[in-house]
Amino acid sequence: MTGALRCGVVVLVPEADAAVGAQRSRLDRSAGWGVGAHVTVLFPWLPPDRHSEEDLVRLAAAVASVPAFPCEFRRTAWFDEDVVFLEPEPAEPFRALTRAVWAAFPDHPPYEGAFDDEVTPHLTVGHAPLGTPDDLRAAEAAVLPLLPVRTTVDHVSVLAGRETDPTDAATAAEPWRLVAELPLGAADLSGRAARRR
Repeated sequence: MTGALRCGVVVLVPEADAAVGAQRSRLDRSAGWGVGAHVTVLFPWLPPDRHSEEDLVRLAAAVASVPAFPCEFRRTAWFDEDVVFLEPEPAEPFRALTRAVWAAFPDHPPYEGAFDDEVTPHLTVGHAPLGTPDDLRAAEAAVLPLLPVRTTVDHVSVLAGRETDPTDAATAAEPWRLVAELPLGAADLSGRAARRR
């Protein structure tokens, strides 16, 4: 049995794969779906069978309201003992992206409204139950010498796929696919709003 088809709006950070890829492959289920190192902007977004070109134009306008920005990942942080992640600096532009996308799609709160407070931007290295606290601390120790990671955030990616258990061959699905890339900053929405895949 496979999970439902879903979409997420993320900032892919390929520059981080060298630092976190080995740890994520063991400790982050999204790596098992073929999703590279990333910071989530909004998940879930409209499923692929429910969003239209007009929705992509509205999403593109929300994303374009935030200027492109340089970003560094210099340190790790934790959510309790359950998740170890890289902390982006600055974090505020990621929050601005989430606020803008959520404002454009108010029926789709981040993480389905599971968190009352403002979402904390993060790039997951590993999480429970795929890793014990000791596994996650070991992953953190392996990643720290490989920091900082630097990138320029100039677009978001819309990805689609099924949430499955990547450790279970019976439920394994095809990797998540790229639906669209949407630029930050001053995008021209009069023509092609997105590079649709």
